[in-house]
Amino acid sequence: MAKLAINSGEKALNCAWPGWPIWGDEERENLNGVLESGLWCYGEKVREFEEKYAAFHGAAYGITCSSGTTALEAALLALGVGAGHEVIVPPYTFMATASAVLRVNAVPVFADIEPDTYCIDPADVERKVTDRTKAVIPVHLGGYIADMDRLWEIARKHSLWVVEDACHAWGSQWKGKGAGALGHCGVFSFQASKNINSGEGGIILTDHEDIADACRSYTNCGRVKGGAWYQHFVMGSNLRMTEFQAALLLAQLTRLEAQTVKRQESARILDDILGGAPGIRLSRPEPRMTRRSYHMYVCRIDQEALGVSRQRFLEACQAEGAPIYAGYSTPLYRNPLFDMAGSGPENCPVSCPYYGKPVDYAGVSCPVCEAVCQDSCWIPQQYLLADEQDIRALGRAICKVCENVAELR
Repeated sequence: MAKLAINSGEKALNCAWPGWPIWGDEERENLNGVLESGLWCYGEKVREFEEKYAAFHGAAYGITCSSGTTALEAALLALGVGAGHEVIVPPYTFMATASAVLRVNAVPVFADIEPDTYCIDPADVERKVTDRTKAVIPVHLGGYIADMDRLWEIARKHSLWVVEDACHAWGSQWKGKGAGALGHCGVFSFQASKNINSGEGGIILTDHEDIADACRSYTNCGRVKGGAWYQHFVMGSNLRMTEFQAALLLAQLTRLEAQTVKRQESARILDDILGGAPGIRLSRPEPRMTRRSYHMYVCRIDQEALGVSRQRFLEACQAEGAPIYAGYSTPLYRNPLFDMAGSGPENCPVSCPYYGKPVDYAGVSCPVCEAVCQDSCWIPQQYLLADEQDIRALGRAICKVCENVAELR
């Protein structure tokens, strides 16, 4: 008799999972306050959020932006990254990590990831450094902080900027210091799926006043402190956050601490349950990471040991009611964006005289990332806010599939 729901067995889960976003009277009151004030552009709410969010991460300065993508572009510009430079990035990330490099006329160079953290591999970073390398962008995937100790060693040795892509890491900490304040600067996203969100939005954090001032100029039409409103000193853009976004974020920030603790506890429960499940590979424990935000719970499946594909495994889990999905399905360098075979201006800078040598991403290979793209699985952050009994039931449902996987073959 079939045990798995996909084969007409009894379904393991019938949970009412938390929705997203979570909002309440705080958001309503803040938004109404902005609406009735008539002051909707960059103002007191934005400044208040910048100060409170920077303080939450232990950073000296916060510069809000229209998105995490534009925050990364502005940060690179502020650090002087541009034509002729290389920036080392991981391939297991959203496209903006690399497209921001192209936007400032620099060239992304892909370094592989670690198989049990999904973050950039410092050893491969060092192998990829050349005399053109200007910066490295570690991505704290799912809130798991990359090995910042080792990356700083490499950065100091080669005089590189360290720009954290912390767009999954609101509240994550490394040795008690907040993500985004661990490098020269770091960027966050507040897009709709994020753990703290305003639909769209972003912020740059830094402990360096000169970097903060440069970032502010690039996000505020090239204006500078002390300058007149119609004086523009650099080729900046209007990347400012609105008062409405800040109003939402100030309310969301009041819940972030408790929600982060809850997600961590849910992840610990899942680790305990799934740690003994056949065919499941968990992330490596990292004692230097004193808090983790968990934008998603990430694990890998051993398809050879289970004898089924990831797709088939996930279909069976989802039939049980488990909200578990495939992660990034392809390395970023296999995205059509990086098909640089053409020589037209649309492929600048890699086809322009700035760089001075051909680039062919078709020849790039990051074997660990390629493997992770085939077997990684994600449980999105909102499900980690469920009651403990539902989290335990979720873990048991995944184990049920592992234990009865022969039904899928």
